[in-house]
Amino acid sequence: MANERIIDWELIRRDFPVTERMAYLNSAAAGPIARPVAEAAIGFYRDMMMGGDARWDDWREEVERARASVARLINADLDEVAFTTNTSTGMNLIVDALADAGEVISCELEFPTSTIPWMHRGVRVRFAETVEGQLLPEAIRRAMTRRTGIIAISHVQYSNGFRADLEEIGRIKGDHWLVVNASQSAGVLPIDVKRMRIDALCATGHKWLCAGYGVGFVYLSRRLLERTKPHAISWMSVHEPFAMRNDRFRVRGDAAARAEVGCSHFAGIFALGAAAEYIQAIGIERIAQRALALNEHLTRELERAGWRVLSPLGEARSAETLVAAADPPRVVAHLKERGIAVTEKPEGFRVATHFFNTTGDITRLIAALGETWAQVV
Repeated sequence: MANERIIDWELIRRDFPVTERMAYLNSAAAGPIARPVAEAAIGFYRDMMMGGDARWDDWREEVERARASVARLINADLDEVAFTTNTSTGMNLIVDALADAGEVISCELEFPTSTIPWMHRGVRVRFAETVEGQLLPEAIRRAMTRRTGIIAISHVQYSNGFRADLEEIGRIKGDHWLVVNASQSAGVLPIDVKRMRIDALCATGHKWLCAGYGVGFVYLSRRLLERTKPHAISWMSVHEPFAMRNDRFRVRGDAAARAEVGCSHFAGIFALGAAAEYIQAIGIERIAQRALALNEHLTRELERAGWRVLSPLGEARSAETLVAAADPPRVVAHLKERGIAVTEKPEGFRVATHFFNTTGDITRLIAALGETWAQVV
């Protein structure tokens, strides 16, 4: 699929059947599934259809291979990664671990998953100041008090596409725990939890990872695992689960997988593992370079056509762009009629450029937008 110097993006694009019928610029909402990823999930259901749970042991081994693939994607250790059903599940596991660690610093740009689980547990969330749609490291530093102990932010903001400088935030965090919602970056931008000094991270598989709904993952650093114990456990959370003891138990304290309650969602995990392998076969750096280059082309073409870009650009640019529109529902409905998928937002619409997209998709978008009269200049 790829070598060290040349990547055939058109060949890769053929792995995404959705591109044959539409300009899919909506991975920030839900990414389409590639053929090899779909086959990983279908293969499980085929096996179960033909043999019930005859391959149980093989499935358990495949779960661990998927865990290793996800761990490599973010440079985590194998035992620091657990599978979840979505970002919210992962964030609640993180809140369970850190609810007594002090007040939270976040910002008003956040998706509520990054804030309300803390509030539900009685933890105060303080909003650091944002300037022109950006949360800068210095604003986080200013928000620190003797009562704050946690920084909980998204790597990329769903609201406007702002990309935080996690490496700098990790450098200045002091003794604060750094918690990252990576749903808008995992699969399209490089993440290194060790270099960025991230203590906990959660993400879903259905966005930029292109693994489908119903699966995600959480990273809990070894330091965090040693500090806490899970609030919810199951028979699979203990040492020697197949001993089936009712009179005593010892919860696994050495692995994030202790949070995986009950039997695994094999199909979803296999899809996520296949997606992580697919991304790494191409190279996350290459994917980021392509997605960001397409985004730069997109914003140039939008501005040339008279549309106002609301997302931060420059170093704060991500692969998603918020565009102002006077009548967002009308614009999005019009684009849908033209076979173009974007996301409606209160201010306008959001466009996402992933590695399977092309400049042709952007040309198609600009042409369709030219048929409307909803620009906000």
